[in-house]
Amino acid sequence: MKDHLETNVKAALPSWDRIEGNWKQFSGKVRERWGELTDDDLDVIAGRREQLVGKIQERYGIITDQAERQVAAWMNELSDTGRRSKISRH
Repeated sequence: MKDHLETNVKAALPSWDRIEGNWKQFSGKVRERWGELTDDDLDVIAGRREQLVGKIQERYGIITDQAERQVAAWMNELSDTGRRSKISRH
């Protein structure tokens, strides 16, 4: 049962491949969430999750685990927003 639930949760999250492939669109959302990131930072990140985590860590002076949790929370928010928009269209 737990495996099934974890699979459903993972399926609901946007894949990082999707974020990386549409980086221009998602970079605006990243900038909204982490306003201290510069345009140069976003160019360096170029859709790579590890780079995003590293830049968040660097700009905000936090440890890697905290930056990872922030990115995971952001992805959950994207997923929630996507689900709400799908529901409102039906």
